[in-house]
Amino acid sequence: MVHNKKEVFQKCLIVADQLIQKYQDKMDNIKESMEANDVHTDYDEEGSNGELLGDFERYASLLDNARKMKETLSRVDREHYSEQIKFGSLIETEKNYYFIAAPLGNVGMDDGSIIYAISTDAPIYEKLEGKSKGDTFSLKDEEIKILDVH
Repeated sequence: MVHNKKEVFQKCLIVADQLIQKYQDKMDNIKESMEANDVHTDYDEEGSNGELLGDFERYASLLDNARKMKETLSRVDREHYSEQIKFGSLIETEKNYYFIAAPLGNVGMDDGSIIYAISTDAPIYEKLEGKSKGDTFSLKDEEIKILDVH
């Protein structure tokens, strides 16, 4: 199934927004719990008080990362197509589709297919960077052909 880069971008944007909302909701729930129980947030205390604060900080970090992913995603030029793989490329291989943007992981498309949204920091990007349609790359001892670059 050939995908449109704008369609993939929009789906990734929805996934990023869902992550942001999810982590914000988790933080709001923890904050409500802490306020309702009038708990003290000292790490020295035993029990769930420290756990709530730890969870809150963990979700705050995840929220920050999700916002950074959305910001990185917003830098993708959806109008420009390059023949060589770089940031913003949508790659079709014999096995999978990859979208080089933000590390959102598996993004389910409306037609049921999966796009792997990865960042330029992903190890597979090193194998893909600069390659073009018709080139191959090695992944898990297998040669995979690049069918198209959008």
